[in-house]
Amino acid sequence: MRERDDPEVIGRRVQQLRTERGLTQRQLAEPAYTPAYISTLEAGRARASDEALRHIAGRLGVAFEELAVGRPAHLATDLRLRLTGAQRALADGRAEEASAQYAALLAEAGTHRLAAEQATALLGLGECALETGELGQAREYFERAEAELAGESLPARVPAVRGRAVAHYLAGELRYAVYLLESALDELNRGGLHDPDALLLLYAGIIGPYMDMGAHARAAQAAEFALALAPQAGDPALIARMHRSVARTLLAEGRVAEADASLAKAAELYRRLQLRTELANCHWMRGYVCAQDGELDRAEAELRQAHTMFSETRAALYRSQAAVELADVLHRRGKSAEAADLLGGVLGDFSSERGAVHAAAAHRLLGIIAEDARDTEAAEEHYVRALSLLERAGAAGDLADLCRLLGDLLRRTGRVEAALDAYRTGLGHRTAPGTTTLGPAPAQPPL
Repeated sequence: MRERDDPEVIGRRVQQLRTERGLTQRQLAEPAYTPAYISTLEAGRARASDEALRHIAGRLGVAFEELAVGRPAHLATDLRLRLTGAQRALADGRAEEASAQYAALLAEAGTHRLAAEQATALLGLGECALETGELGQAREYFERAEAELAGESLPARVPAVRGRAVAHYLAGELRYAVYLLESALDELNRGGLHDPDALLLLYAGIIGPYMDMGAHARAAQAAEFALALAPQAGDPALIARMHRSVARTLLAEGRVAEADASLAKAAELYRRLQLRTELANCHWMRGYVCAQDGELDRAEAELRQAHTMFSETRAALYRSQAAVELADVLHRRGKSAEAADLLGGVLGDFSSERGAVHAAAAHRLLGIIAEDARDTEAAEEHYVRALSLLERAGAAGDLADLCRLLGDLLRRTGRVEAALDAYRTGLGHRTAPGTTTLGPAPAQPPL
């Protein structure tokens, strides 16, 4: 419990409760104290001892804590139980309902100055905003949570840091997301703050941005550290998220069976924990793995399942991102018209500040479909828009391939110099595979 309120505040509280109960100062004081003492205390001119407050609380029929800090007994415990209920609603895919619960809990915790519960509510609001695609709001909530936890150790602040990084990552700000995560990892490892859950949360979170930036070597190393930390971690949902992230690096290394096995572990944990949105993410990732392995019928089934689940949980941004992956599979299965319709329906959900990497993927695929239909003008327009989005996001992993597509198109239409420029741009992003210009990698954990 925090330090007691000022004597004036306690005095007013005692007077209000005494009046509500119809007691005189003498009745409140007896038998241990005098009416004059109660009068002095109510006027704020005396700082009551704990013993005196316990006596007065007993006469008033309230808990000592309610007199000392104005907080009803067991309020913090009740708030924590209700925070768990809001978390459950979010896990069930009811993000809007969970958001309303978290907002009410945040206000209540603020009224009673319960910092830890305020921070938990802010983190929950941030996760809700990520799910509904309100990335600006998500960043604000995570920043407020981090400020609320400013006096705590870094491991306690890591969920807020990771939340901010994910919001920037989904907005297409890959380099800044990596900076946030690497800085926290470096501080944890160099400072000897070996907290397995905090480290696992950061390593699992950094794999996606590394992969999109083309930093495959760093992604693989982060996956290796995450796998080594998993046996020490205590949160099964966190372990499941780690398996989902690690699957990306395994797939990039051609280890398809291991990637699929990693996703199977994640899916089983999500089912056991009844985490619907995370399970939908798992179906999405398994669809991606199947597509990379040429199992297009299974890929389509997994991605349709993910798309349906995201639609049911109203996870707008994730639904749109899964739709792009599904459209790619549909195109490869000869269903280009359906793919184009699907992409046309979700492109409005993206912007340069919201899902930039997947918006670029949508334009790239629409460009390929337009080329197949011999509409070179539309194809070029889509490729150029995709190039602009990827360059702004720093997604080097996809830039080289896009530059090749654009260069081939320009060459076929007789613009050789422009094609050479596009090829040179692509080669520039392939000069050092597995590295970035991010500077030294963070310190390694003491495994």
